[in-house]
Amino acid sequence: MPRLSAMARGEERAAWLFLTPSLVLFAVFTALPVIAAFFISFTHWDLFNPPKLALLDNYVALWNDPIFRQVLGNTGYYVLLAVPLQMLLGLLCALGLNRGVPGQAFFRVVYFLPVVTSTVAAGLVWAWLFNSNFGLINMGLSLFGVTDLPKWLVSSKWAMPAVIAVSVWQGLGYAMVLFLAGLQNIRQDIYEASALDGATGMRRLWHITLPLLSPMTFFVLIISIIGSFQVFELVYVMTKAGPSNATNTLVFFIYQNGFMFYQMGIASAAAMVLFLIVLTLTLVQYRLQDRWVHYD
Repeated sequence: MPRLSAMARGEERAAWLFLTPSLVLFAVFTALPVIAAFFISFTHWDLFNPPKLALLDNYVALWNDPIFRQVLGNTGYYVLLAVPLQMLLGLLCALGLNRGVPGQAFFRVVYFLPVVTSTVAAGLVWAWLFNSNFGLINMGLSLFGVTDLPKWLVSSKWAMPAVIAVSVWQGLGYAMVLFLAGLQNIRQDIYEASALDGATGMRRLWHITLPLLSPMTFFVLIISIIGSFQVFELVYVMTKAGPSNATNTLVFFIYQNGFMFYQMGIASAAAMVLFLIVLTLTLVQYRLQDRWVHYD
C-alpha cells in the first residue's frame, strides 16, 4: 500500500507537471481576459483615460441600440442557416465516402482542404468571385439566361447569404471528417443483423445509422453553434459588415466598438451578452440530449 501510494503521488505530480503549461496559457490568454472583460463591461473606458464606473449603463445602451438589435438578428440568421447546412452537407458527404467509393482518400483531401485554407485568403478569393460586375458567379449565371443578376456583397438581401455560402463551404470538411469517424465507429454486425430482418437502406439509415451517430451529431452541433456565433474573418474581409450593417455580427460589433470607436465598456458588455447566449444554448443542448442522443 505505501508503495502504491508513492506511485500514485508520483503520477499525480507528473500529471500536474504536464498540465501546468496548458493551465498557465489558459489562465493568461482565456480566463483572465474573460474576467477582465466582465469588469470592464461595468465601466466607461476609451483605452486612453482611466476607466470610470458605469454600473449597468453599457447594458442599457445595448438594449436601446437599434444597431445592436439588428446585429443580434443578423447573427441569429447566420447561425440558423449556416449550422444546419454545414451539418447536413457534411453528413451527406460522410455517408457517400463511407460507402467505399473509388478515390476515397482523394475526396477526403478535397473536402477537407478548405478547412486548412486561410480564412482571409478564402474570403478575398470569394469576394472576387461574388463581385457583381466581373465576378465569375454572375458570369456563370448569365450563361444560363439569368438577367436579374444579384448584387451579392453590395446588396442587403444577398450579402449575408453569400457569407453563409462561403462559411458552409469552408466548414463542411470538418463536419464531414467528424461524421465519417462516427460512421466508421458503428459496428458492422448491427447492419448485418438488420439486413437479416429485412431492413432496407432508408430504414437502416433512419433507425440504425442516425441514432448510433447521434453522439457525434451532438458534438458537431455544439461546436458548430459556438463557431458560428464567433464568425468574424469572412465578414471583415468580404463585406466589412455592410451594406448598412446587413452582415454585421456580434463579434464584428465587438471589434468595431472596442478597436474602432474605442468604447471598451460597450464592447465588453456585448462580449458578455455573446458569452451568455452561447452558454445558454450549450446548456439547453446538454439538457435536451437525453431525448435524442443514444450512446451505444
